[in-house]
Amino acid sequence: MTRILTRRDLLAVLDPSTCLHALRDGFHHAQGGTTPGQRVRTDLPFPGTATALLPGLLPGINAYTVKVNAKFPGARPALRGVICLHSGRDGELLALLDSATVTAWRTGLAAALGTDRLAAPDPHCGAALGVIGAGAQAELTLLGLRELRRWGELIVYDTDPQRAAAFAARHGGRTVGSTAEVASHATTVLMATWSRTPLLGLADVRPGHHLTSLGADEPGKQELAADLLDAALLTVDDRVLAAATGALANAGLPAEAADATLGEILRHEHPGRTQPEDITVYAPVGLPWQDLALAWIAYQEAERRAVGTTVDLLLE
Repeated sequence: MTRILTRRDLLAVLDPSTCLHALRDGFHHAQGGTTPGQRVRTDLPFPGTATALLPGLLPGINAYTVKVNAKFPGARPALRGVICLHSGRDGELLALLDSATVTAWRTGLAAALGTDRLAAPDPHCGAALGVIGAGAQAELTLLGLRELRRWGELIVYDTDPQRAAAFAARHGGRTVGSTAEVASHATTVLMATWSRTPLLGLADVRPGHHLTSLGADEPGKQELAADLLDAALLTVDDRVLAAATGALANAGLPAEAADATLGEILRHEHPGRTQPEDITVYAPVGLPWQDLALAWIAYQEAERRAVGTTVDLLLE
């Protein structure tokens, strides 16, 4: 039997704290796998792209994921697709999960881990947090960040002023009129946009800034200028992928330009930020094992609570 989990089902069974723990554990252990994850992307003769991530693997989980996404920037939602969860024992299709929900959760919460680890400590919990791009990824990253530490004022910018205002109203923040204004008010800035030109450069930031860039996850997308990436302590989730299709590639920088991976920092193989005045950047592309980490949690909890719909795809 295959369990089908819709967005509503996933929101019923996913818990931010549990997911954060699973993702943190994954960053510690995923590098021990012998089968590297692949990210395959193609343009389409329509106003969008198709992307597949496979296989999602983690030590200790006898299952794997294959994810297929359609990305159409002009649509709402812009990302649609499915995650297939297969048994590692015999390949049985255990579950089909809404990809947009799992992707938003795993990307946003993994970004929260990186942001929390790299942003300067704030003993007074008064540091302002900036958001550029008030979409689903920002929602989930903010959810994770508020699980991990307290923040001060929330500053929001989006090219759609109404969406920015709605986001700010939901989360107790205020809007500003430009990306530069966000950076001038907030010492930690989250970026989650479709931009194909840099939104911030080195001249826009000051010592102590941290920036998390989620938008540069496929060719042509760029949120931060090369001079800022080059000057910052730059952390990625995977050097090879970042140099092939992520922030490094789109800024014309090689894999060696990344100072660390988040896994190396969480495993204490790299110190990360060492001085309050360091400028730090986290620019992930998203990894297949992250899909498995959350899909497995959702599947187990859905099985326990009988959430979702089960079908027999082999029924003749």
